[in-house]
Amino acid sequence: MPKIKNNAISHNIHKQSITLPRGKLDLTYQTNSALDNDATYQLEDLLGFAQRINPKRAFLFVSKVLGRHIPVAPSTMRNAFTDLANLVPSDLPEPILVIGMAETAVGLSAGVHQALQTRYPNALLLNSTRHAQHNSETLLTTFSEDHSHASQHLIYQSADKATQEQLLASKTLIMVDDEASTGNTCVNVVTALRSAGLSQLGQVHLTTLVDWSLNQNQDAADMEDTISTRLPNIDFYRHHLLSGAWQWTDAPNPEPITMPSVDTTEAGSQPLGNTGNWGRFPTLDITDGFNNYLAKFQSAFTRFSGQAPFDKEQLPERILVLGSNEFVWVPFLLAEWLEQNTGSQNNSHSDSQTVKFSALTRSPIALGGAITTMLSFHDNYGLGMTNFAYNVEPSDWDLIVLCVETASDSVDEIWQGLDNVLVVSP
Repeated sequence: MPKIKNNAISHNIHKQSITLPRGKLDLTYQTNSALDNDATYQLEDLLGFAQRINPKRAFLFVSKVLGRHIPVAPSTMRNAFTDLANLVPSDLPEPILVIGMAETAVGLSAGVHQALQTRYPNALLLNSTRHAQHNSETLLTTFSEDHSHASQHLIYQSADKATQEQLLASKTLIMVDDEASTGNTCVNVVTALRSAGLSQLGQVHLTTLVDWSLNQNQDAADMEDTISTRLPNIDFYRHHLLSGAWQWTDAPNPEPITMPSVDTTEAGSQPLGNTGNWGRFPTLDITDGFNNYLAKFQSAFTRFSGQAPFDKEQLPERILVLGSNEFVWVPFLLAEWLEQNTGSQNNSHSDSQTVKFSALTRSPIALGGAITTMLSFHDNYGLGMTNFAYNVEPSDWDLIVLCVETASDSVDEIWQGLDNVLVVSP
């Protein structure tokens, strides 16, 4: 039977109930005593709650530190990345592979990977994706995330021989996601990777912001049986900022819902520009592409503002940087650069200086709870699907920097028609 180990947890148990239109969510949770006192996260630090437009699961944990559905200061995101990475042990067998789950956790995985590289400089990052790449011969494997609005994931291999050899020789897998409930997705990922040739995997570390599979005795026993049956010879560990259990009760006679069609892994008609390798293929250097993208932003801003050459003193006070779907890591680095170069972290530039980060998404979420506003529009990949921006009121910002990996004219006219939106493309 594999070894299953969790982070140390506090014995201080908290309970909370959240009522949503389709039912009630009852939570039991506890903070993580393995964190430094200054880094301990409470429920309200990490999560809000909303209703999914998804018949598979009616509720959504809305992260306050991911920069996906709620705009967040880049420094807050960076702290969460680092605090989570610090929970991973320092004596792991190498080579190490860090893998992130599209689309929500691809920025989180990159942040955790970058923090881990202070201890494991040769760790690889590889994210799953739902955007098929045109060089399909490099597809390594696929897996399913059963409860998701878009269940199918693709994982690509490296065209570089040495990188591919290191990938296949991985002994430790650090799987990064925003939350875990049953562990089934992790089992699906590991099973797919082992079948694809990663036969030397001996340790798996499920590393999440919140782990909801703990303290549910029957679920924990079922999970252990599943792991021992499906993942023989694997030691399994869990690391998280907060842990607990949830129970969902349907409301009587809830209204039926129709989920938009977003479950596709097609490439789309819009070609992807060169933004470097930030994890769709195995990589060591996840800052690859940032300097070029920063230059693209600076050039676009000089045209936008009519001020040349670029002068950071001309940047406005309230700036929102938006990534798009899986393209969030390079835009996050841009938001972090803006935060640091406008002084918004310490208000040295202006008492009202604000830089925040969020992202466009294909996830359909109902208004209410943690979702106060919703913009819907055509995706920029040419997939013909609806995309969304949540908790973004354009008039609240002096400048919205919309970062895409497709051509600038691929974005919906809803964005092109706003005079405070600057589109940055490769």
